[in-house]
Amino acid sequence: MPHGPDRTGNGAVGTSPAPDSFEAEVLALLPSLRRYSRSLTRSDADGEDLLQDCVEKILTRRNQWRGLNLRGWVLTIMTNLYRNGRRRQGGRSFVDIDDNDHLPGAEIDDDPLQRSRLELALNSLSEDYRAVLMLVVVEGHSYQDVAEMLNVPIGTVMSRLSRARQKMTSLLSADNVVTLRRPR
Repeated sequence: MPHGPDRTGNGAVGTSPAPDSFEAEVLALLPSLRRYSRSLTRSDADGEDLLQDCVEKILTRRNQWRGLNLRGWVLTIMTNLYRNGRRRQGGRSFVDIDDNDHLPGAEIDDDPLQRSRLELALNSLSEDYRAVLMLVVVEGHSYQDVAEMLNVPIGTVMSRLSRARQKMTSLLSADNVVTLRRPR
């Protein structure tokens, strides 16, 4: 009973995309895209919405991809979608990260407050600083790649990264206060 070709265009119904196909390459990028979308939106739900919009746009505009640096192309699309959405929404407020305890992440045994301090510090960064920090430090992109993705000069990327690191260091070191108590 033929049901027609699947979305991959390989003619087989219900099969995974070929390993070297455009769709397979996009699928391989999903974990990175999910992290980046959540860091931009500061929200699990909004991050998933941004991710879905981005994947939809990638697939519908596949013919615009020039065959070079798919990851950079996709992250540029996501960044632009996020910026355009923010412009349309105006001054929308964000959900506090504490309301998203269900987000996956490694627990840190030696300091249970370290994760929450890190989240608060990241969320205190401006959008521009946070985007550069996530793309360079977490995702491992070069300064040049990030400059192209965000459509800013490479010097701006380096400056934003430096300021983001300084602010993170300042915020995280300010919380390193140990309260001494007398044993009971």
